Amino acid sequence: MPHTYSTRIYYDETDAGGVVYYGRYLGLLERARTEFLIDNGISISKFHEMGLFFVIAHVDIHYRKPARLGDIISITTEVMQVKNTSILVKNRVFRDDTPLVEADVTIVCVNRDGRPQRLPDMFKPLAPKAE
Repeated sequence: MPHTYSTRIYYDETDAGGVVYYGRYLGLLERARTEFLIDNGISISKFHEMGLFFVIAHVDIHYRKPARLGDIISITTEVMQVKNTSILVKNRVFRDDTPLVEADVTIVCVNRDGRPQRLPDMFKPLAPKAE
């Protein structure tokens, strides 16, 4: 079941026409994924202390309809796949029931040198269950 994070669209996220600037969605998706991890008991700052970092390796994003200044949006986060060193996450942005944006995001675990590292075991339960 997807995790949901809701937020309001603020002035600094929009262009001169009051429409969310396309690049700002990446920050909104990051906030939603961070809240997903927190709600699943995962603290990114603790991994930083251990020398593990999570970097975005790939984003495939589709802009369907714009969000606008003052809108309340919901962003869902759903883990689609967990591999040895990476996670594939699907984020969806909605205004009410209207889909606005959909993104597939690949996140890789790396060490301080930027080399891929095996994901900590606590990420394994996030993987979708085989049917």
